[in-house]
Amino acid sequence: MAWKWRYSNKEEMEDQNRHQPGLTGLQNLKNTCYMNAVLQCLCSLPQLVDFFLSGHWNTALRVEIGECATAFGCLMSDMWLGNYDYVSPEAFHSVFGKRYPAFSRRTPHDAQEFLLCVLEELHEAFKESSRHRASAEASRGSGSSTSIIKQLFEGQLSHRITCLKCKTITNRPESFTILSLPIPSGTVCSLEDCLECFFQPDTLTWNNQIHCCWCGTNQDATVKATITRAPQIIIFHLKRFAWQDKHRRKLSTPVCYPFNNLDLSPYSSTFLYNNEVYSLCAVVNHAGDIDYGHYTAFCKHSATKHWYSFDDVQVTRIPDAAVQTDTAYLLFYTRQGF
Repeated sequence: MAWKWRYSNKEEMEDQNRHQPGLTGLQNLKNTCYMNAVLQCLCSLPQLVDFFLSGHWNTALRVEIGECATAFGCLMSDMWLGNYDYVSPEAFHSVFGKRYPAFSRRTPHDAQEFLLCVLEELHEAFKESSRHRASAEASRGSGSSTSIIKQLFEGQLSHRITCLKCKTITNRPESFTILSLPIPSGTVCSLEDCLECFFQPDTLTWNNQIHCCWCGTNQDATVKATITRAPQIIIFHLKRFAWQDKHRRKLSTPVCYPFNNLDLSPYSSTFLYNNEVYSLCAVVNHAGDIDYGHYTAFCKHSATKHWYSFDDVQVTRIPDAAVQTDTAYLLFYTRQGF
């Protein structure tokens, strides 16, 4: 397949003198701002950029299902190695829509749902071949496959479930690539408040009862989640869209989030090493309401260390203070020192 990118008609001699790699806008294909914002964040992550620009992805690719990953790699290369003000993600959108038909329609979509599908698609494209995986799993006694996506983004929770009748405790593991955090009610809150709300114990009653193997019947129980494996890059989804009185509405509560030294140890198992401190590296914003809204991205450039706003084809340097916004929807944090 031939990959063709659309670029601006500005004079290239001027662009060559001032264009900074990784600061390339993306053309809106009609209602695809959700896609552009997510792609800008993913293409700003140094670990993912290094993987694609180094050429390692070519040898790791499962060619038979790698069309989307190939389009993603070509787009990444064009954004970092080209001299364009903006390019078109049309090739990626086309092949991605074949795999996920819902996104082929040029109608508004949820950025978090799109991000989940992109990460899953890239994981499938780069996970170990069955023969290599069987050998690796035999050596480590594991039944799971790995990929660059899993290595970077996947963490693990443990749900500690206590039967309120017999006090039996069971632990249920759960892998995650995005943590969807509730937003506490109030005029303003912090990301730590959202985390506290997510990790606080919950009581399961009525239709939510658990089946206790010791009691032999459904019983009331408490459940508390903890992080047992912290990912290198952790993504938080702020649950701004909620149901109220059978109507879906957007929560506009401002959420204050730290730029550095986000400590996840209070929500982690005690046996984890003290390396769960993170720095903000990218943000997906959603402005407007449910029926009519617009997505943009803020990304920290890995070379200049400056923050930039990506609004489709428009790329603008912004002061650090502007990154703290009431429209934040997805927050990307990378582990400090990684």
